Amino acid sequence: MAPGGALRVLVCGDVEGRLGSLYSRVQAAQSKSGSFDLLLCVGNFFGSARDPEWEAYQTGAKKAPIQTYVLGANNSETAQCFPDASGCELAENITYLGRKGVFSGASGLQIAYLSGTESTGGEPTPAHCFSTKDVTDLKTSLLSASKFKGVDILLTSSWPKGVEIFGNSPGDIDTKKCGSGLVSLLAASLKPRYHFAALQKVYYERLPYRNHTVLQEAAQHVSRFIALAGVGNSDKRKYLYAFSILPMSSMEPAELVKQPQDVTENPYRRPGGGKSCAHMLPDEKEEPAPQFFFDLSSKPKGRKRRPEGGEGQQPKRAPSKPPLPTAACWFCLASPEVEKHLVVSIGTHCYLALAKGGLTPDHVLILPIGHSQSMVDLASEVVEEVEQYKSALKRFFGARGKRFVAFERNYRSQHLQLQVVPVPLNCCTTEDIKEAFIVQAEEQRIELLEIPEHSALKQIVQPGTPYFYVELDNGEKLFHRIRKSFPLQFGREVLASEAILAMPGRADWRSCQAGQEEEATAAQDFRQAFEPFDLAQEDEGPGRE
Repeated sequence: MAPGGALRVLVCGDVEGRLGSLYSRVQAAQSKSGSFDLLLCVGNFFGSARDPEWEAYQTGAKKAPIQTYVLGANNSETAQCFPDASGCELAENITYLGRKGVFSGASGLQIAYLSGTESTGGEPTPAHCFSTKDVTDLKTSLLSASKFKGVDILLTSSWPKGVEIFGNSPGDIDTKKCGSGLVSLLAASLKPRYHFAALQKVYYERLPYRNHTVLQEAAQHVSRFIALAGVGNSDKRKYLYAFSILPMSSMEPAELVKQPQDVTENPYRRPGGGKSCAHMLPDEKEEPAPQFFFDLSSKPKGRKRRPEGGEGQQPKRAPSKPPLPTAACWFCLASPEVEKHLVVSIGTHCYLALAKGGLTPDHVLILPIGHSQSMVDLASEVVEEVEQYKSALKRFFGARGKRFVAFERNYRSQHLQLQVVPVPLNCCTTEDIKEAFIVQAEEQRIELLEIPEHSALKQIVQPGTPYFYVELDNGEKLFHRIRKSFPLQFGREVLASEAILAMPGRADWRSCQAGQEEEATAAQDFRQAFEPFDLAQEDEGPGRE
């Protein structure tokens, strides 16, 4: 056992009867890193042909050097190797866990397991398969417990269908074809901290994913899915995974729910109920990863899927034909109302303009060329270019000794205006700016919530919902859903306050306006200074002269 009560665990992929190779590797690991508490095996423990070496373990001539727990058969050929469906000792230190169940050690570590592959139907269920009833029974046995939070480890031989959604790619593995929807359903319900599987002869470690809906549910622990290759595979793919784990029953709540920087959304959530959707994914055709929108009101509402490109959906608008406003808009680049002398850069989907009545001389706006009301209305290619402009502005302001602050108010506005205001580095820190927004929000009874770094606004709020958000130069975001009223100049007021720029008299843009000639000169000066950082210079967009 590791210091602090943590257990040191080894997990192995398909053994295929290669016990000699497996235990040699285990002994080498223990000689190098110290003893481990247990070895867990997923996938095919026995090969298609019985290895004579196995008889030595059965008779006691050989003994496993570590307590080993294995899953059952995944095919009819090896089903007879597991005589008792409820589990049994196969040899000294080698235990078959059973077809399904929960193993709880003296340490409090809780391991849920499901042997076999998903049944294709028919009764009775073959010994090497699991059925919907098996999964339901296992779920019920755990979820019926009071204060159930999840399990420490889930062992399945089969991969969950759709596990790669929102995450990193498993390469050539197509989980819609080889994955199990029932395993997805089980993983979604049991919320394992670690989920191990095998059978696909590859090593794949998915990015950790959340088990809660951001800003709607209390934070919960993250889950990690790891698939392991086979013992002694010729491609040298990883088949033995070592880690230390403290049972969640022994952990402080704050420590348990810590979110790593690379955490993603849950691959199994579906609109409407937060239940598993991966088992419903079609096998026949590709679909884009689902995009969910969450209503933050106290009354739960249905979640809508945005109709973007893809089979069975409305086609995306071509970039050359951006959406048009219902009335004259000051900010659509093709509109006669737009003040073009303030424009400093034009990309393919977005443009950059000095703010009219700017808080500072280099206060700029990032705007879509076509008509879109807010960030959550933008198509993916437009969002990508917004991010490129943000990165360019961060580099530009950084080179001039200033830090980047951006905010958007989607309230009583017709066209998206992402306001970007530089703040001198010697003026205040990023933490000072964050604190100023939080303090002034509290004074005005505005609830500002932190959005996790890797969460997009599209995952937090649905189109048409009024909101305010601010983004700091370190990627942190603060968000407020506007329910009734909201001070129109809030973002400017905070940045103009004594705590930040110390220019409260410039909080209202109308009191900061200059003449058109002065504005045009300022735009020309900014354009020239920004030119080395301007992405439009790298690839000239339409409309650029």
